[in-house]
Amino acid sequence: MAGYQRKTALGPREVLARAETHLPRYIGLMRSKHSLHGATYIGKEGTVVLTAHRHGPFTDVTALTDRLRTSRMDYEIQRFLNVLPYEHGEAVGPEPGDPGR
Repeated sequence: MAGYQRKTALGPREVLARAETHLPRYIGLMRSKHSLHGATYIGKEGTVVLTAHRHGPFTDVTALTDRLRTSRMDYEIQRFLNVLPYEHGEAVGPEPGDPGR
């Protein structure tokens, strides 16, 4: 099992909305549970539990997977977290899975 964390200027709702778009598209995971502050995604690649909690100007995002850090899913989760902007207005790189990345 591996865990990842990222701070972002986005609110929890925005983080989870992005995950809802990206995780099925780029990793093939489908949401099995959700709440205001988190969601669980499952699929052929494995399971990831994503949580997002606001603390002051930032949201702490954590992702816990049931795979080793060397798995494809863990690699894609790290890429997803890295495109979340740290500050408002921050330019981020291409989305996970986009050509040229």
